[in-house]
Amino acid sequence: MATTTGGEQIARMLAAEGVEVVFGIIDGTYFGFYSRLAENGIRFVTPRHETSAVHMAGAYARLTGRLGVAIASNGPGAANALPGVAVENGEGNRVLLITSWRRSPLVGPDRGGTYQYFDQTAVTKPMTKWSGTVTGFDRVEELARRALRISWTGRPGVVHLSVSENVMNGEVDVADLPSVPPARYRRTDRLAPDPGLVSRAADLLAAAEAPTIHAGSGVLHSRATAELRAVAEILRAPVTTSWAARDVIDERSDLSAPMQCTDVVNRARTEADVVLVIGSRLGETDWWGKPPYWRSSFEQQMIQVDVDDEILGLNKPVDLPILADAREFLRMLVAELEVRDFTDAIADREALLIGYRDERDAHRAILDTARLEVGSPMHSSHVAAICREVLEDDAVLVVDGGNTAVWAQTYHEVRVPHTLLSTYKFGMLGAGIPQALGAKVAHPERQVVCVTGDGAFGFHPQEIETAVREELPIIVLVLSDRAWGMVKITQEFTIDAERTLRDGGLPPEENIKTDLGEIQCDLLAQAMGARGERVSHPDDLRAALLRALDSNQPSVIHVDVDPKAHKFAPNLMVFKDMHQEPAGEQPRVPAPAAGA
Repeated sequence: MATTTGGEQIARMLAAEGVEVVFGIIDGTYFGFYSRLAENGIRFVTPRHETSAVHMAGAYARLTGRLGVAIASNGPGAANALPGVAVENGEGNRVLLITSWRRSPLVGPDRGGTYQYFDQTAVTKPMTKWSGTVTGFDRVEELARRALRISWTGRPGVVHLSVSENVMNGEVDVADLPSVPPARYRRTDRLAPDPGLVSRAADLLAAAEAPTIHAGSGVLHSRATAELRAVAEILRAPVTTSWAARDVIDERSDLSAPMQCTDVVNRARTEADVVLVIGSRLGETDWWGKPPYWRSSFEQQMIQVDVDDEILGLNKPVDLPILADAREFLRMLVAELEVRDFTDAIADREALLIGYRDERDAHRAILDTARLEVGSPMHSSHVAAICREVLEDDAVLVVDGGNTAVWAQTYHEVRVPHTLLSTYKFGMLGAGIPQALGAKVAHPERQVVCVTGDGAFGFHPQEIETAVREELPIIVLVLSDRAWGMVKITQEFTIDAERTLRDGGLPPEENIKTDLGEIQCDLLAQAMGARGERVSHPDDLRAALLRALDSNQPSVIHVDVDPKAHKFAPNLMVFKDMHQEPAGEQPRVPAPAAGA
């Protein structure tokens, strides 16, 4: 009779699901699991912190469309993973977190005084799609199947499965080891829309004077960027995106209304009489879909497509809600639009696109005037622009930090879908390096560069050693202004806005804990076995970036930026305004009739 462990059963189930990588730190409480990964064809990548493991799994999932898997040990390991759980669930990345737990007799309920114990399932439940516990071997497969089923249902997020260590590691006799394929415990086909609803959507879009498409991250998770582009081409409709979905489209296209060109985005959304919202909740950073940043729902018809029924009509009234996978819907929509004749409307739509393009190009030209500031320490506008000039079009850029993130997002240009990572919905500092590592595991053939602030870098600098040990040649550019820059400029305006504008800031003694000491990031990287350089001039940055790429080694480039200019990040007031509630919906009141 054969023997097995709960961990071995889970490893086999993951292999059947096509899982190729697990991220996490080793621990004896789940030896029965990770010791079986290699024989099941699964790579085990080990960072220095459990939060990093969850971020790595999230980035991997986002870039591949596969399930990201992270593990954490009971008690402190699970506690360390919590920030990553909150972020990756908030970002909507498909991650399965597997944690060990103390042996069954000690948990549920706790006996009191148990070592390395807290109620992991209860704590993670509010911040996950589902959290469950396995305390007996006879329910391992049942609950693992449930976790995997929920992982692939609806909007992606984090699912947590906690397994008692006696179940994870304990050997049991089994007569055989039956394998139930995924198709027998979950739906493996995409959620197809009602054909009649697709036809109605095509009618609305074909008849529209000025249709606009708003794409959310659901398009990325569905791997539907080609289908999105096809629909936009047929309709000759501009594409706006949520922050998290900026990389759904080549921003050089006439169809693109890039997020950093806020006036263009606002025009496309307020001039549209019909808007197709696909894979987006229309959240806070989309202004909730409300005026004055969007046309009123009394004047604008909305088609909304999502895999989560609860999202449909959540934040903006919807005229045609469609429950469907983004790629399945868009594929069927292309077929419907191709048999409709709306050539009479194309000329007017083309005129709108030309207007948006010209305004977009003018906006970029104004932004580029900042790059005329060539000196040392360098102006922050150079960093992302130089990266774009040097890197290949399909390179993955990871953005981390406060003002650093604003500068990088503003001066970066997306050219290939699935090439941009950040924490758009959570704004989490420190996720950048782990995300870059996950991206390099997902796409070892691509260049991967993380642009981060020195404050954000300080959260997980130890993961540079992970890059060296796991042979993941990422490049990290650390913009050093030696301050919490976004907080500093906000604080200075709060204390004395007039002097801040006049002098570019306040004396150090008037700031409250916004300044940081210097970390020589290049030397720190060298101490961990990576390449390290320090630059302060744009020309030196370009040369250092090329050397780092040629080396094919993990590299950190410490970039000294002008701390005064760095505070005044572009579009910062738009970012601030975004977190105020818009005016909202106001129905148009018809004018009184003459003589009334």
